[in-house]
Amino acid sequence: MKKLFAVLILLFMLLSACQPAAETAVEDLPRAGEGVETSAEILVPDYLDPDLPAADRAADLLSRMTLEEKIGQMTLIEKGSITPDAVYDYFIGGVLSGGGGTPRENTPAAWADMVDAYQAAALDTRLGIPIIYGIDAVHGHNNLKGAVIFPHNIGLGATRDPDLVREIVRVTAIEMAATNIHWNYAPVLAVAQDIRWGRTYEVFSENTDLVSELSVAYLEGLQGDSLADPLTALGTPKHYVGDGGTVWGSSLQPNWEIDQGDMRVDEAALRQIHLPPYQANIEAGAQSVMVSYSSWNGTKLHGHKYLLTDVLKGELGFEGFLVSDWQAINQIGPNFYESVVTAINAGIDMNMVPYNYKLFIDAMTMAVENGDISEERIDDAVRRILTVKFQLGLFERPFSDPALLDLVGSEPHRTLAREAVAKSAVLLKDDADVLPIAKDTRLIFLAGEGADDIGIQCGGWTITWQGGKGPITPGTTIKTAFEDAFDGLLFYNRFGKYDHILDGNGNPAIADVGIVVIAENPYAEGEGDSSDLTLSDLEIELISRVAERSERVVVLVMSGRPLVITEALDLADAWVAIWLPGTEGQGVADVLFGDAPFVGKTPFTWPASMEQLPLGSYDTEPLFAYGHGIEK
Repeated sequence: MKKLFAVLILLFMLLSACQPAAETAVEDLPRAGEGVETSAEILVPDYLDPDLPAADRAADLLSRMTLEEKIGQMTLIEKGSITPDAVYDYFIGGVLSGGGGTPRENTPAAWADMVDAYQAAALDTRLGIPIIYGIDAVHGHNNLKGAVIFPHNIGLGATRDPDLVREIVRVTAIEMAATNIHWNYAPVLAVAQDIRWGRTYEVFSENTDLVSELSVAYLEGLQGDSLADPLTALGTPKHYVGDGGTVWGSSLQPNWEIDQGDMRVDEAALRQIHLPPYQANIEAGAQSVMVSYSSWNGTKLHGHKYLLTDVLKGELGFEGFLVSDWQAINQIGPNFYESVVTAINAGIDMNMVPYNYKLFIDAMTMAVENGDISEERIDDAVRRILTVKFQLGLFERPFSDPALLDLVGSEPHRTLAREAVAKSAVLLKDDADVLPIAKDTRLIFLAGEGADDIGIQCGGWTITWQGGKGPITPGTTIKTAFEDAFDGLLFYNRFGKYDHILDGNGNPAIADVGIVVIAENPYAEGEGDSSDLTLSDLEIELISRVAERSERVVVLVMSGRPLVITEALDLADAWVAIWLPGTEGQGVADVLFGDAPFVGKTPFTWPASMEQLPLGSYDTEPLFAYGHGIEK
């Protein structure tokens, strides 16, 4: 009833308050009561006519808007910094959840109620323009507790399977739709050239062609055949352009080294390596692109008019809207006002100013009044934003659908994630033919903290920005999956200590197979920049300790990038890269115990030493070449 009341109020306001423009007559309306006759016609603005093209509706709506309403549409705020009342007061165009930006109760129903509250406030404004709500659902609807968490993109790159990627993000869009969110800040189109980068796991590959192929599949899975489908989401290819090509040590952020750094290449290299995925995504229907924090030869991308307007919007024909990254426009100029002017004139349309939206609105208003930003540029930006809102059907379906709530974390979705985990696993080495492990194996020792920790298994961008250890969301750990996968005994000790496990004669028991999980702790973005990807002494000792009590040893590398394992390679009979698999650990058990084949291939060159980084900067052979993977 609350939603119906809001819609009725909106219709009344629109009919009474809209400025004159082209109208469509709606005749033969139901009569108020039997015997009552009327010849009156109700005139509805063209922008509310769902049968008109989105571009026409946007043009009509734009003609009715004040400058204040236009600037509001260009403003994107983090939900923790704005109330529904402020959305109404400032005509805000978009709200987002950053990493960890959840409602107080992190459930699908609470998410839907939160988004609906912002939407109701937006619809109550003079023109009733709905907000667009955005989120980083980069490996499933990963801020939502209980959503299925899929392997990060580096794992999907290992599958080489665009159809699987397409289906994964179709499921992601469905789980997003259950919470009334239809704008996803994904996929990442970076072609990473240095795996020391903390965002490497968000990247499909070092290879431009593979990034193009899988990112297009990702976009198609999100957007479906039509954005108007209520189970789709607007994709946002990011971060334009070249964020995977920045130079180590060039970041200006404290304690970061390469994230948000400087890409120092000529235009030919930019066009050959980094630009093609964007061209492919635009041709596939991308309507939103997020700009990179990074720089190209010293110029911040957020202020780079040549790349944003001339190349992307002009040469490549991008007709959607450009959105800035989190507070990124602040980095452009010597003060906030000049930063805003530079960014908007360079081509930024919607501005992610997560905290101080009033400062941004005041700066924009002053810039227009001063003539530093033209009204034509404002109209261009707003027209792009409104067109996409019409394409998404937000005017016709502004509120959540409770019927979708039960789909979040459903068994079919988890089964798909399990398949993805199995297909992403890369068998790096199996000289002794240890794998698959027989299901009638008598005794297995399992070690490593990551073997029984959902948070480590999922990595960053899970429930919070940086992720975290422990049972942060429902799922199946590797330990639990292994216990269900074979008929013998499994003993787990994170430190690889099994002194209390004895054989029938009272001697220390020797496992048929020892399995060690070597894992990176969760991280995201520049917090994960690392100058040392070698195994620690403690990790090498752990492998050795398990080897002393096992006939054969298998090491599982759970990481967001290749680690330097050369020193420990001969300590184990088999090595498997399982990347950051997400919530469905059964997929790891499937390949280890023979229920699924090993088909994954390394999406990155696997270095033999840190001296071989960045990629391609060495003459010696890597440990494993790009595309390596033993199939069995």
